[in-house]
Amino acid sequence: MSILVAGEALIDIVSTSGARNRYAPGGAPANVALGLGRLGDEVALLTDLGDDFHGGFLLAHLRESHVEVLARPNGRTSTAAARLARDGTADYDFRLRWDPDESLVEDRARAVFHFGSIAAFLQPGAEAVDRLIARFASPGEAPPEAPLLTFDPNIRPSTIGPHEAALSRFEELAARVDLVKLSDADAAWLYPDLDAQAQVDRVLGLGPDLMALTRGGDGAIVATASARIPVESAEVEVKDTIGAGDTFMVSLIHDLHTLRKPLCTLGEAELRRLGERAARLAALTVGREGADLPWAEDLTG
Repeated sequence: MSILVAGEALIDIVSTSGARNRYAPGGAPANVALGLGRLGDEVALLTDLGDDFHGGFLLAHLRESHVEVLARPNGRTSTAAARLARDGTADYDFRLRWDPDESLVEDRARAVFHFGSIAAFLQPGAEAVDRLIARFASPGEAPPEAPLLTFDPNIRPSTIGPHEAALSRFEELAARVDLVKLSDADAAWLYPDLDAQAQVDRVLGLGPDLMALTRGGDGAIVATASARIPVESAEVEVKDTIGAGDTFMVSLIHDLHTLRKPLCTLGEAELRRLGERAARLAALTVGREGADLPWAEDLTG
């Protein structure tokens, strides 16, 4: 069965001190779809594209990575101005539109429904995300082949409104899914008064079976309610961090979407393997400029 991803695709305009601006395809959900396609998974992306040059470029870029794009291009394509610091981290200034046509999603079985980032918060498209969640799994009576529901909020404070409302929205969505991934920056913004372990406890307490907290050079934490393991980051010369968290998410989905057991039953050894593979995959992206996620052949080379 195929994987469905819902979320924004946009153009990153990347600037670094002393260099010319660099234009690159981006958007966290688009990166996830692209990464899954490059690993050989059957994946479709419900998104919102313009019918301008940038939209055509994004469409071709995604299709080259074997992503089925579900969109009706019109208007201007969304952009994100990314300013890179010397340590490779990025700050963003967004020019966004999120209004996908959910009628393009066929009524068929899916292995995974992944969503997140700005698309989970920005209207009118956030309502489409809610309706898709409801289509795939009704609370208390999920169909026999209900997809794995995965969520990465990829918090962008400048785009999602006041903290209280965004936190409420995040927790509402986290309670409806099987897997939540946060970066340490996401967790610090959502729960500034909690340390990393308490942030993991808080998210798991909302209801997901599995939670991953990525912490940059400090590795990650992968946890269920009954098992929790730290994961070390893989050593790499950092070019920039754009797409690193998306790659971690790709690895988790790629490894879990054929699993035939509840995520809550994963033990420490299984969590360690999941986390270490995700860290290795993310390191490949960090060692490249832009969100240039790995292909399947990169894992065997």
